[in-house]
Amino acid sequence: MEINVTDETFEKEVIEKSKETPVVVDFWASWCGPCMMLGPTLEKVAADYEGKFVLAKAETDKNQNQAGKYGVMSIPSVKLFKNGEVVDEFVGALPEAKIKEWIDAKL
Repeated sequence: MEINVTDETFEKEVIEKSKETPVVVDFWASWCGPCMMLGPTLEKVAADYEGKFVLAKAETDKNQNQAGKYGVMSIPSVKLFKNGEVVDEFVGALPEAKIKEWIDAKL
């Protein structure tokens, strides 16, 4: 499952939802080359995991409040939320196998 989140929907769609199901948030921007490479990989991994986590996409240019709140300094920045808190994160475009290792260690 993939959703687009905004500063207005972040609390409900990420924080509250992460209390039931882990949520992976991809902070990205349309001008960011590595973001464009990582996005489809994250979408494929989310499909492979069939609902074991929710993939939320937050475009940083349009949603600067949440990016600032969670200390996003470089993009792509990916954060895993569980029980309303960030439990792990990575920055940059990782290959599919590394993303799966990262998720497997946290789910």
